[in-house]
Amino acid sequence: MNRLIATATASALVTGLAAAPAAAATGPFFSLRNTDFIVLLAFLVFIGVLVYFKVPGLLAGLLDKRADGIRRDLEEARRLREEAQEIYASYERRQREVKTQAEAIVTGARREAEAQAAKAQDDLRRSIDRRLQAAQDQISSAEKDAVRAVRDRAVATAVAAASEILAAQVRAGQRSAGIDDAIEDVARRLN
Repeated sequence: MNRLIATATASALVTGLAAAPAAAATGPFFSLRNTDFIVLLAFLVFIGVLVYFKVPGLLAGLLDKRADGIRRDLEEARRLREEAQEIYASYERRQREVKTQAEAIVTGARREAEAQAAKAQDDLRRSIDRRLQAAQDQISSAEKDAVRAVRDRAVATAVAAASEILAAQVRAGQRSAGIDDAIEDVARRLN
């Protein structure tokens, strides 16, 4: 920093000496009446005050603090970027896992639906078979009841006919022959 001040002072002196003939001021350069010399002195005093109050050190310290802050910000940004990449990779993994799980769930649901449909068809087939069997049993029972009713009616008719024939034969006096004929007649009609 001292080299910077020395360089600035030297360049100001050289500029002041070199610019003397072209300057608006008249007279010798190292005179208080020469405005270029006054400006040079004011500049040197200003630089001296800055050096005395350690302003270049303060400025350098502020710049160093700012550089450290920027360095910390860059490191923090790098760390955040790495975290973001890790989180992104984690989300991509989770997305793949969720997609795989969703596909497995859909496949399982489809399989279960197909199994339920097959079971429902089988249950329906068994229900229809049971109803058909029940209907056939009812028809068979109705046929048996009808046959039994017809037989009962035939027996009743045969007994009534036998009674009439017997009553007619009893009147005529052929009791034993009529009974034998009636039994044969009933036996023929029942078979």
